[in-house]
Amino acid sequence: MKLAALPQEDNLMANNPPMKKAFLSIPMLLLIIASPLMAAEPSASIPSRHAQTLLSAIGNVLIFASIGIAAAIIGFKVFDICTPGDLQKEIIENKNIAAAIVAAAAILGVCIIIAASMLG
Repeated sequence: MKLAALPQEDNLMANNPPMKKAFLSIPMLLLIIASPLMAAEPSASIPSRHAQTLLSAIGNVLIFASIGIAAAIIGFKVFDICTPGDLQKEIIENKNIAAAIVAAAAILGVCIIIAASMLG
């Protein structure tokens, strides 16, 4: 019993030359496009909103964290006012897990909105 020989890689490449050309042209195109961008020097005259020192970065973190925590608490209180009954009492005194899950979802929703607004 004689098995047929498998096609060699050269035969496969010879049958598909456009694929090979396209495969090699994509990295070359990226190099041609990206080379002027990589060669550009950053301009020092553009003011940056990012912290330039460690102390100013820590100050920014503290400011954003305090604003974010305060906004999350205010958002929870507004959500508690909008729901029927006292949500805080329901969670703490009655130990209602469903109310705690709803409150956690509301807090996470507010925090996601706050984080998106802080990131710009």
